[in-house]
Amino acid sequence: MQSQFQPSRSSYSWRCGDHSVELGHRTLIMGILNATPDSFSDGGSYNEAEAAVAHAEIMLKAGADILDIGGESTRPGAEPVNATQELDRVLPVIEHLHTHHPDCLISIDTTKASVAEAAIQAGACIINDVSAGRIDPDIIQVAAKTHAGIILMHMQGSPRDMQQNPSYEDVQTEVENHLASRISASIKAGCRMDQLVIDPGIGFGKTTEHNLTLLHELERLQSLDCPILVGLSRKRFIAAIAGGEVDQRLGGSLAGLCASIERGAHILRVHDVAASVQAARVLDAIRSGKPPNNT
Repeated sequence: MQSQFQPSRSSYSWRCGDHSVELGHRTLIMGILNATPDSFSDGGSYNEAEAAVAHAEIMLKAGADILDIGGESTRPGAEPVNATQELDRVLPVIEHLHTHHPDCLISIDTTKASVAEAAIQAGACIINDVSAGRIDPDIIQVAAKTHAGIILMHMQGSPRDMQQNPSYEDVQTEVENHLASRISASIKAGCRMDQLVIDPGIGFGKTTEHNLTLLHELERLQSLDCPILVGLSRKRFIAAIAGGEVDQRLGGSLAGLCASIERGAHILRVHDVAASVQAARVLDAIRSGKPPNNT
């Protein structure tokens, strides 16, 4: 008897500058590249351009669909850096990738409009803003003007204070409402719906219980009619549940990845690209009942 199960993930065509990215048929993997000295997981590992480029090449060979390049840490308690310093960290990497991998989908992880615009001029086609335009509202105008894809994430507070005392009456509803308001603001600023992706912001102003609620009820975000990105790789809540230092959380990260796919996530932001690609491909194939066609 044929299974009546149907995958619950909607399909979209995501506009990212000159690229049109099909979402829904398979899960896309976004590799994290922190060109910073102080990120929570790999701070200092890739803050020299040569090391960052080498790691980017490894992630592409491992199957990353998108590379997310950041020059300012958003770990809990992180201090902000100025735009010049941020650009000094990210532009050499973006320029190299755009030159040597012109079809690579490059994301700039920033809250600053000036950094986003310079990164797009250098070859990025996606803006990943953890504040969803709250810190620098002009960043949404940059997306509208350049037609870049933009990821709108929920964060309570700022990286400096977000984990001091996160509090909600109903975390799922509040996150959902916040993202709906940021979608509306983006459309009013001139963006098109097909440029937008939403992210519930796991670990950004949330306790372990908040994170688990958001992941358990992730499917509810599909009501916003936007593709969904989830970034939970190596996050602290994994250790709160099952232990493990930052570099010992691969199993928990993969469990969260698979649960997110089952609940409708289209894109997963990860540190461990090769293992995540393998897990996502197998789960996608199980969900569809067919081997992947690698498109």
